[in-house]
Amino acid sequence: MATLPSRDDKFSFGLWTIGYNGTDPFGGPTRPHLDVVEAVAGLAEAGAYGLTFHDDDLFAFGSTNAARQSEIDRLKQALADTGLIVPMVTTNLFSAPIFKDGGFTSNDRAVRRFALRKVLRNLDLAAELGAKTFVMWGGREGAEYDPAKDIRSALERYREAVNLLGDYVTDKGYDIRFAIEPKPNEPRGDILLPTLGHAMAFIETLERPELVGVNPEVGHEQMAGLNFAAGIAQALYQGKLFHIDLNGQRGIKYDQDLVFGHGDLYNAFALVDLLENGGPDGGPSYDGPRHFDYKPSRTEDLDGVWASVSANMRNYLLFKERAAAFRADPEVLAALEASRVPELSQPTLSPGESCDDLLADRSAYEEFDADGYFGARGFGFVRLQQLATEHLLGAR
Repeated sequence: MATLPSRDDKFSFGLWTIGYNGTDPFGGPTRPHLDVVEAVAGLAEAGAYGLTFHDDDLFAFGSTNAARQSEIDRLKQALADTGLIVPMVTTNLFSAPIFKDGGFTSNDRAVRRFALRKVLRNLDLAAELGAKTFVMWGGREGAEYDPAKDIRSALERYREAVNLLGDYVTDKGYDIRFAIEPKPNEPRGDILLPTLGHAMAFIETLERPELVGVNPEVGHEQMAGLNFAAGIAQALYQGKLFHIDLNGQRGIKYDQDLVFGHGDLYNAFALVDLLENGGPDGGPSYDGPRHFDYKPSRTEDLDGVWASVSANMRNYLLFKERAAAFRADPEVLAALEASRVPELSQPTLSPGESCDDLLADRSAYEEFDADGYFGARGFGFVRLQQLATEHLLGAR
């Protein structure tokens, strides 16, 4: 069975995740505030390697310089005492009333300038703490009413902001890359850059696209009915998976932020297989943090919070173990071959073959037996999925 988590697994948690006090739109807190020092100590004891945070998770919005520095110093001491690192930092541009219409794309120019200053300040802190990734989730960058937002201008303002941030880290010599986190809706009715595809298309418009990738979240893609593992495969294919948020989601509904694995088991299995094994052809895999962005259920006490921390890591390790067994199973290898999965990696055209050569190849069309696929020449995908099911359930 899966071993206990270690620092080598690169498991990290957001301070806002384990610090979630149970508040939702219909009820107040069910748990007390979790102090950052206690959070760091608990994560270290559980086997995590990293802590991430928004600025407002660490010190309250509008804090004085002295209050802000006091919390930074306490965090630094806790990190030094435990050996935990800060691999990623992000900025809260969604909670305070000033951001009711967004930060980078607010219709109010003064708000946009305030948002940029807030992010620049937190970039300095990220660099000071050694973070390598700066995540940008635009939860308020959007609208509920179509006439309320000029989307083309909003995208241009978003582009202006990210370009400025890219210039800033370059000029400062910071070893930091940016990761855009897509989400289709919630809290806004419609959020800009709602999916992985939207975000990666936007990145190509930037002045420094090499500095910007994506931070996909399981629930955010699945809220839109999309296949998260498939999206991650495309992000890997395009070299844009800079960070990842793991959690659980059960269908198209509100963002549930369940424990990783407490949602779509098949897709979680496929995801871990992809991240750890790189796919059937040993293609690109991911070596960054396995970051858990979830919320301990409102029903839990503090003991339940730490149980949920362990559950996230244990489930990932169980999927990793099951995926390794799946890839090593001779029957799976034979089923993959029968399904012609490896054949997809072969170029459709032969080396040096031109369009004219293809048109001249009668075996590719005129003499090809297309009717032979009726009632025959199946691909055996059901058999392959059954083998995955049996490995997932521990039956093989």
